[in-house]
Amino acid sequence: MINVIAQVKAAVGDLSRVKRVVRLGGFIACTPDFTAHASVMNGASDLAVEVFGDAGRHARSTVGVPSLPLDAPVEVEGLFEIG
Repeated sequence: MINVIAQVKAAVGDLSRVKRVVRLGGFIACTPDFTAHASVMNGASDLAVEVFGDAGRHARSTVGVPSLPLDAPVEVEGLFEIG
């Protein structure tokens, strides 16, 4: 999530332009028996609210996958409303 926020800042110049975090999506590299996907994504959701306040509250989806690029354990994508 830190990288997502950094990319938003690079794209818009100032995080105060973020009107709201619309949605976060998470991909968790895991085994088929893993079931705590939501717990893993809670950190990203909590950080969004910490950085953006109420504007950081969002919809979210999380899925488990067998692997991710560069052997990453987690991938987060975000949709932001900019004003």
